[in-house]
Amino acid sequence: MVLVLNRTYFPEGTQGVLEWNGTLICYTIELPWLGNQRRISCIPEGEYILRKRFSPKLKWHFLLMDVPGRDLILIHPANDAKLELLGCIAPVTVYTGIGKGSASRKAMTELRKIVFPLLEKNEQVVLVITSKK
Repeated sequence: MVLVLNRTYFPEGTQGVLEWNGTLICYTIELPWLGNQRRISCIPEGEYILRKRFSPKLKWHFLLMDVPGRDLILIHPANDAKLELLGCIAPVTVYTGIGKGSASRKAMTELRKIVFPLLEKNEQVVLVITSKK
């Protein structure tokens, strides 16, 4: 399975549209692009394999594998990139501003419904991050 995240960059944050087979799953928010600097920048465009991950704080979420120069890059719920993200990606139901959204937990639930069954069957899920040039 291939998920495509098409980004739009702004100085205050990054907005994205997450699709599977051309169908919208959810929107995303991230930190602005600041040269892949740890904890303050979104990650580089590219292809990343997703894995299931659990933590007591975030519950079930996704881990992106082999992000250049970074570790523990996740897809997890958050509604404000600058306050809640350290380079991770947050699914949101609707944008409320640049790098901000709402109903992130609802969007995360929808994403898990699609992806977790495939991962449980040991199918590979790849996230392709791109942008409109």
